[in-house]
Amino acid sequence: MTLTEERPDTGNFAEARRAMIDSQLRTSGVNEPFVLNAMMRVARENFVPESARSAAYIDRAVPLGEGRFLAAPVVHGMMLTEAAPKADDRALLIGDGNGYLAALLSPLVGSLDAVVPGEVPAMQASGDYTLIVIDGAVEELPAIEKLLADDGRLVTGIVQRGVTRLATGRKAAGTITLLPLAELGIPVLPEFAAPKRWSF
Repeated sequence: MTLTEERPDTGNFAEARRAMIDSQLRTSGVNEPFVLNAMMRVARENFVPESARSAAYIDRAVPLGEGRFLAAPVVHGMMLTEAAPKADDRALLIGDGNGYLAALLSPLVGSLDAVVPGEVPAMQASGDYTLIVIDGAVEELPAIEKLLADDGRLVTGIVQRGVTRLATGRKAAGTITLLPLAELGIPVLPEFAAPKRWSF
């Protein structure tokens, strides 16, 4: 009897990535070549716990532990589409700088900084990010106007009456105006929950 080391079947993961593109992204209207190429290139299974690798390409959020989730592929596909990243963008990711969305976004922009949600309030005003992406849904948008350049873009998830939606916005006259788009199952970021209000 010969003992062999067990290794992940990389062929199966490559097939899973192709199936993700064909059966999840394309069928949901995510067809931009730069998005599909990025999501084919980045190995999603490397951004989930070892015990969840076999579920890395399912069409729903994958638990990462400590209340965090890796959003479903279509969420990140639509976020990238709406972000329309450019080679001269100075981008800020509010999320895991070592996570899946960072790996997708980084090669598509001029520079990418990342900050975990809890550290956003302490960030100093810069006003020179041309693109901010929030990796999750917020009940209340954090004070990021000071970080975004005039005419800069924002892509985020928002929570409206208990439903999560993708939203985009631009900064004009010092204010970010959000436009809600598709209803999507986007993991909610507890750091940006709305204050609890009294009700009678």
